[in-house]
Amino acid sequence: MTYCLALRLDEGLVFLADTRTNAGIDNIGTYRKLHVLRPAPDRVFVIESAGNLATTQEVLDRLDHDVRTPGDHESLLTVTHLFEAALYLGRVSQSVVQSHRDALRVTGADATATFILGGEILPEPPDILLVYPEGNYIRASDDAPFLQIGESKYGKYLLDVAVTAKTDVDTATKIALGSMMSTARANLGVGPPYDGAILRGDGLLNLVEFRVEADSPTLAQLHEMWERHLFNAVDDLPNVMPSEIDLS
Repeated sequence: MTYCLALRLDEGLVFLADTRTNAGIDNIGTYRKLHVLRPAPDRVFVIESAGNLATTQEVLDRLDHDVRTPGDHESLLTVTHLFEAALYLGRVSQSVVQSHRDALRVTGADATATFILGGEILPEPPDILLVYPEGNYIRASDDAPFLQIGESKYGKYLLDVAVTAKTDVDTATKIALGSMMSTARANLGVGPPYDGAILRGDGLLNLVEFRVEADSPTLAQLHEMWERHLFNAVDDLPNVMPSEIDLS
């Protein structure tokens, strides 16, 4: 299982992804699901992935090959808008799945992958898009300026109630980690280390990457404070008497 999220704010973009992969509770591993690509000085891309790991790896290899190989072909160097990069990413993903379809059909395996593509191509502002296995995409809405892929349901509530476009980047990063911790607590298929990236919307392509390790003191402090505040919130709720509940 996987959980990745991206936030589109007035101040910039925030990305966070877990690294856990598993084929059962006794076979747990880690794999980086957040990837930063800087193919040219005027652009930067962040790609988060959920789904088949083999497909994801081949897609990333093809993207890198297209950038490094001269010629008259599409690549992250030739696109001029982020939506064009999303469509290109979708076509590459479809091509990879199609090339292995016959072999996968025999085993019944699902080779599809879903991606969040974010970043900036100057002079346009930064943005985030969710690229489906079918090759099409959606943007985050103004009412809900975030995207999720993978195990999204456990962490969505916090994003719904706490994130707006005006949320500052530092607060949004804490909210993203809270969403991730809630998901990891509810699903063993999601877990640390957590990879993150912050892209400031200042037109300078100022992107900072970070990793929160499983044994990080900061993560332990976040867990402790998160649970303590949740318990305090429950204590502050008004009492509900059975006689006051309408069961009709």
